Amino acid sequence: MLTLLVNGEKRQVDVSPDTPLLWVLRDDLGLTGTKYGCGMALCGACTVHVNGEAVCSCVTPVSALAGKKITTIEGLSRNSDHPLQKAWAVEQVSQCGYCQSGQIMSAAALLAKTPHPSDADIDHAMTGNICRCGTYQQIRAAIHYVAKQGD
Repeated sequence: MLTLLVNGEKRQVDVSPDTPLLWVLRDDLGLTGTKYGCGMALCGACTVHVNGEAVCSCVTPVSALAGKKITTIEGLSRNSDHPLQKAWAVEQVSQCGYCQSGQIMSAAALLAKTPHPSDADIDHAMTGNICRCGTYQQIRAAIHYVAKQGD
């Protein structure tokens, strides 16, 4: 049995230590907001926070997470009212929506460290997230929108 701290709650899971966090979140804990995209940490659909850092959960074994704080899209806000989630609607970011939880998690990690990011900061922080619909300009606008709200 492994004990994980997910979205502020201690959760017990009986899985192999090399199981990727993504599958534990989705299959064992029922947190399906984190998406499977590529399984190789190339697309960012599976991005979650580990101790505040954006990580790809598809390649992160649960054995590496003992004592660490894991936050999923479900843990970002209880009512889907996180400023980034609101900004995504204001800026009409979502098209198919598949990548959006990973995009939002990467953006949240960026804003936690850099409250007023430049375009270059945003581009750098978001490079690990692919949007097949090509909403990169709207994503950048949504991040700037949230940064301006903090003023």
